[in-house]
This record gives sequence, structure tokens and C-alpha cells, in this order.
Amino acid sequence: MIFYSCTSHSDDISEVDNQEFISAVDLSSYPEIETYNPTFYDSDGLPKNMLLILKSKGINTIRLRLWVEPSDVHSGFEEVKQFSQTLQNLGFKIWLSLHYSDSWADPSQQNIPTNWQHISDNSLKDSVYAYTKKVVLQIKPNYIQIGNEINNGFLLPKGSISTNLVLCKELLQKGISAVRDHDPNAKIILHYAGIEHSEWFFSQVQSLDYDIIGLSYYPIWHGKDLNLVQQKMEYLQNQFGKKLLIAETAYPFTLQWNDFTNNVVGLESQIIVPEFPATAEGQRQFVRKIKQITQDVHGIGMCYWGSELIAYKGTQSTDASPWENQALFDFQNKVLPALGELSE
Repeated sequence: MIFYSCTSHSDDISEVDNQEFISAVDLSSYPEIETYNPTFYDSDGLPKNMLLILKSKGINTIRLRLWVEPSDVHSGFEEVKQFSQTLQNLGFKIWLSLHYSDSWADPSQQNIPTNWQHISDNSLKDSVYAYTKKVVLQIKPNYIQIGNEINNGFLLPKGSISTNLVLCKELLQKGISAVRDHDPNAKIILHYAGIEHSEWFFSQVQSLDYDIIGLSYYPIWHGKDLNLVQQKMEYLQNQFGKKLLIAETAYPFTLQWNDFTNNVVGLESQIIVPEFPATAEGQRQFVRKIKQITQDVHGIGMCYWGSELIAYKGTQSTDASPWENQALFDFQNKVLPALGELSE
């Protein structure tokens, strides 16, 4: 079913001002990391459960990815369902990123799940609806993304924005309808990576019934001009009358490494210097700046990606974390000051 809103943008802004800011971290890999029994430390250097550290720092929402039929249990339905229950029992809100794939979905890949391949378009739409309904009814997220970084569409090649916009929107609407039909309180996010061409993307999906524009912003991929980021965020909200948040961001506290897995960021040319050096203080200032920009444009929240991605398999591992220098815990697993900036 389609819902139409008669609320003006100014009314939306007033509502945003009155709601709690979404201070979120993505913990998608934590269930796997936890099996290696790492010890995390709070600001005083005392060992403490990582989830309790997050609570003590004011984090109110946890974002988790969900894959349809992954090659192992991680990021699969049962793991995410169980972990979500643990988080809900601790008082966290749940934000699900449905990839509609068996593995990573992002602008470079949006592969149809194996069990959904070689079926008709109508059967694919039915599968999206049934799967999303199951997620909503059993996990009960507060926020739900219909796709992850769907710049080019999702369920490719069938759901391509550029070559099959009608089917892409029909597939997205099936996911949206499943949420509206079974939990009208859940807020629906459409998630775009970056800011370049974002206005084109959201104009293509303008007729869909969603609540929140979600953007990824990483300097390595999306540019270093924070003024441009702010201008684009403000434009998108004004143009499309939607609330907005930063769905993913991260920044290094060092350019060094703590295992032998190649890191995504390791060069000064990939970050914003000298304003935000790759230090604990530089990371803190970057997070503070992104939150300030989000609040200045009346955005409703932000999420830090890879907060938990320490070198969890040990210092010799070649297949663990490519992100440990961008986590929110240092190489001794002590919480970094940037975490507090998400909620202060």
C-alpha cells in the first residue's frame, strides 16, 4: 500500500528537532569477533563488555547487515535475529541493512541471492516481499534499509536503475510494502553511497514511500570537501522533503596496522589533512565535525561503520580486519575518544 504525506518540510524539521539524535555504530562483525574472545577496555583501561562500553558512551542504536543465505552463519538471519534480541534487551534500537544478497552489496556489486536466481520477475518481487516480511515480524527493527548502497539499483541485473527503472522501483516497493503492512512504526531508509549524483538517484526513486535518506561518506571514496557534503545534504532534504542521516562513515586513528591483513586506508592522500590527522584526536575531531554538519542541516543521526573491527584473529593474521586502524578501539582494544563524540 502507498501512504502519502501532507506534512510540510518545515513541519518535518520541527519533528526532527524534537526527536532523539540517532547515535549509532555498526556492529555487523561483532558476533564473529566475539568467538575469538577479545578483551575490550573502557576509558579507564578496565576490562569491560564492549556492548556495555557503547551504552556508557551514549550509543542508542546498533546497525547490522543481513545477508539472505551467506556461506556461513555470519550475517545470516538466525545470527542477526539472536544478536538483535541481545541488543534490544540492553535497550539499543535496531537498524537493519538488508543487502538482498548472499554477500556484500554495494555500488560495485548487487548480486541476486542464489535461491532467487532463475525465477520470474513476479516471483522475485514475491520473494522480496516475503523475505522482508519475515525480517520485520521476527526481528522487529526500528530502522530498516531496503538495500545497501543501492546507487545502481539492487538485485542486479534485474533491478538496475539505469536499464530497468520500472522493475527496480517495483522491487523496492515490494520491500517497502512489506514493512508498511507489518510494522508501520519502522522507519524505512534508502541508502546511497557518497554525494556525487545523489540528487539524480533520489529523483529516480522520488515516488516511493520511504522515510529517510541515508548517505555513506568516506573521504577515500567520496571526496574531502566537507562544505560540499553539507551543501548536498541540505539540498537533498529540501528537494525531496525527507529526513536524512549519515548511514556510514569512518576515519583512521593511525595509518599503521595491527595484523597482516591489508588495510583499506593507509596513506595520507586518502584522508583529510592537515585538518584531521590520522591520530586519536584527529579521528575524534572528524567524528565531531560530521556530527556537527549533520545537526546543522537538521539531520536525524549518524552511524560509524566498522567500530568493532579490531585485529581479532591476532597480529599475524592475513584474513582478518582491513579496518583495525579505523575502529573505535585502539590496538590494545581500549575505547577511543571518538566514540563519545557520536552522542555528546
